[in-house]
Amino acid sequence: EKGGQWDHALRLLVEMASAHVELNTITYSAAVSACEKGGQWDQALGLLVEMASAHVELNTITYSAAVSACEKGGQWDQALRLLVEMAS
Repeated sequence: EKGGQWDHALRLLVEMASAHVELNTITYSAAVSACEKGGQWDQALGLLVEMASAHVELNTITYSAAVSACEKGGQWDQALRLLVEMAS
């Protein structure tokens, strides 16, 4: 089930970090996308915060997945905030 993979994606990120694998835009974007598919908008936003803290670049794919996650969760204010952030 695609929607159930978000928790696995988050565990993988933790395991990668523990193994000293550098987390980058691609790895984070995949996890954000998994959260989006699983309807986990809060987890997706948490990953964006984590990316910013780690100075990992957020790209269009990352933002799009996070906006979609917020939309699916009915979090329109968060989705609009991300769109404004993405445009700046």
